[in-house]
Amino acid sequence: MYWQYLTLNIDHNGVAVVTLNRPEKFNAMNYELFCEIDKVQKYLNKQRSLRVVILKGAGGNFSSGIDIYSMMGKSINFFKVGFKWFPWRANMAQRVCIGWQRMPVPVIAVIEGVCFGAAMNVALGCDMRYTTPDAKLGIMEVRWGMLPDMAGLDTLRGLVSKDVALELIHTGQEIPAQKAKEIGLITRISVDPMAEAQKMANKIIERSPDATAAIKFSTHKSWSSSTALLLTRETFYQIAMIISKNWRIAIERNRKDPSKKYVPRQRWW
Repeated sequence: MYWQYLTLNIDHNGVAVVTLNRPEKFNAMNYELFCEIDKVQKYLNKQRSLRVVILKGAGGNFSSGIDIYSMMGKSINFFKVGFKWFPWRANMAQRVCIGWQRMPVPVIAVIEGVCFGAAMNVALGCDMRYTTPDAKLGIMEVRWGMLPDMAGLDTLRGLVSKDVALELIHTGQEIPAQKAKEIGLITRISVDPMAEAQKMANKIIERSPDATAAIKFSTHKSWSSSTALLLTRETFYQIAMIISKNWRIAIERNRKDPSKKYVPRQRWW
């Protein structure tokens, strides 16, 4: 599959590295990059042997956000990115954020340099965010007379309190990595966040891919749901685990043979 503005590499362990690849533009998101992120999510969702996704930017920056000049040059592209038939469904702009949450594997954002506006929404869609000490983040839609509209709030509301979220959204301020860590916006600060992401990926691939998928989906869906729904979901997911081959393999790996390989996760994930 050909990619113009991103690269995709999947190693033999099923760890995929997706790199936003417009370094000369600070990986700013033009219409084509929106389309490619949307397509790569759909492609990765079909890979049953996939275990982890690491999302990063080329050239020392995650992304400066929307390439406003490119998008303004063809106003039809704004329409294409934002169009949807039903208000409660996700359009492309929202899918490039929330689509990472809907993948059955953990997604880790590696953030260097700047991560502003639309890119911040994309990073919020990931399960974990590792940054360099000098990284700068920002929810900057208000600077363009807009509100955040890429589903980033779906994750943001679970990371920070409402008053802090409102401060960030109302001001559109740049947020240094250390402050972002203090308020819960990012997971970890490291001088080498890519190495940290690889270490986390290596830990994850030691676990059952079915359990990994169930943990991610159950956590996202149950975090703010009622206790009744949480218990119901746990019951169904545990039944799915018990009837899976990977559950038996996990037991064997712990008791007898740590080298035994997992099989691809169940199709219903």
